[in-house]
Amino acid sequence: MKHFAELINAVESSNKTTAKVDSIVRYLEIADEKDKLWFLALFTGKRPKRPINSNLLRSWALEITNLPEWLFLESYSSVGDLGETLSLILPAPENLIEKSLHQWMSELLDLKSKSDEEKKEYVLESWNGLDYTERFIFNKLIGGSFRIGVSKKLLINALAKFSGQESSALMHSIMGKWEVSDTKFSELISGENINPDNSKPYPFCLAYPIEKTVEELGDINDWQAEYKWDGIRGQFIKRNDEVFIWSRGEELVNAQFPELVDAFSKMEGDFVLDGEILAVLDDKVLNFNKLQKRLNRKTISAKMMREIPIQTFVYDILEIDGKDLRNLELVERRLILENLIKKNSIENIKIPNLIFAKNWEELADFRNNSRENNSEGLMLKSKRSLYHSGRKKGDWWKWKVDSLTIDAVLIYAQKGSGRRSGFYTDYTFAVKKEDQLVTIAKAYSGLTDKEIMEVSRFVTKNSIEKFGPVRTVKAELVFEIAFEGIGFSKRHKSGIALRFPRILRWRRDKKVDEIDDIEEVKKLIY
Repeated sequence: MKHFAELINAVESSNKTTAKVDSIVRYLEIADEKDKLWFLALFTGKRPKRPINSNLLRSWALEITNLPEWLFLESYSSVGDLGETLSLILPAPENLIEKSLHQWMSELLDLKSKSDEEKKEYVLESWNGLDYTERFIFNKLIGGSFRIGVSKKLLINALAKFSGQESSALMHSIMGKWEVSDTKFSELISGENINPDNSKPYPFCLAYPIEKTVEELGDINDWQAEYKWDGIRGQFIKRNDEVFIWSRGEELVNAQFPELVDAFSKMEGDFVLDGEILAVLDDKVLNFNKLQKRLNRKTISAKMMREIPIQTFVYDILEIDGKDLRNLELVERRLILENLIKKNSIENIKIPNLIFAKNWEELADFRNNSRENNSEGLMLKSKRSLYHSGRKKGDWWKWKVDSLTIDAVLIYAQKGSGRRSGFYTDYTFAVKKEDQLVTIAKAYSGLTDKEIMEVSRFVTKNSIEKFGPVRTVKAELVFEIAFEGIGFSKRHKSGIALRFPRILRWRRDKKVDEIDDIEEVKKLIY
């Protein structure tokens, strides 16, 4: 546990990706084989269910410390995390317990069948033998809320550095179905049960936002125009009767879109396609917040597949029957793609139509009306462009519609992290709903350092309530919030969700009674 606690402390105390990767590699170099397997399980979300109710942990800690409940609640409010609060208020340990991570996890699994008295005895004994950091990790493990600031991509990069394996092979291996009870760490990272060549993706070809007038691009006939969809960029691989769907974030997302795996399996031949995953109902592209409900789930129910049906719009082809096509010009690749889709008529795999216009002015009309199709604008691609890796200026451009905006008032604030940990930089905004305010968005960017300092001083002087690290503030500061999309959402009090909200400017010229009304905001939803 000592080494694992040191790892968590190192990962949580750094904002640098390389430092986190190096910390993970150092841990893997010294950890026991079984400990490494539990590390992988915990970091990929395969943690066991909570064996003890958190209310019991709290009552036992109060019993030990004799703290009044009001003081505990104040401490909890200040710290914002139950596991950390318990670790801080408990007295220093009288003993020293040295157990490996897999020993602790085995004992925690056994606790499920124990009585409350047996659980209490075990927890108190453990608290009395662990230092602050180890106790904190123990509380997180036993409370079932083990979350660490490490993305899947960062984890894979660390595993690749440690093992020497390719990232795609590791992602293929560890993101599949496996259990701690019947798996070995060495098997997972060596990919013994997979063929990594089948799943290996290509780097995505990326576009730049257009920086000049479209007329400066030259003859419109040299450019291919298509809608820019607001979905999930995907690379769809079928090799040797295996299908793999990769997100642009280099995550394998087969489990979240099983109907697409099935659809691509029905297509003839081998291929690698590039496209967009979208939620589509009755031939209408749905808002991104609908698609978002399908993300980060281990399994997708039949009900969810009916309510949020998925299609993919494929717009490029990178490989066919083992032949790399990336060095062909776009017009050639498009013909090959059209021929492939024509031969394989699958209901939820579409090739989107191109947009034809006589001149740039006519194309601008398509762009300005693109929200009617729930798209973000247009993509402009040189017909002679190759499928290059990453971004290359001049070949592919994003010509997005102007952002939507609303005026909202700041009602909650929270301090940031890193160099901004001393300032309130995380903001929650609200709009009017009759005579009340309803939260509509969170935003973390858009203000200058000087403005952040000014807002922080306002929050300090005008805080009304505290909820952990969050402060409720007087509803006085009005800001213009920009966003890329909007849709109905049951998860938000306002009933709507904004896509990519950010602060456009501080509206010092407006008062709180001039902010937008929720009913007016809803009219922005197409």
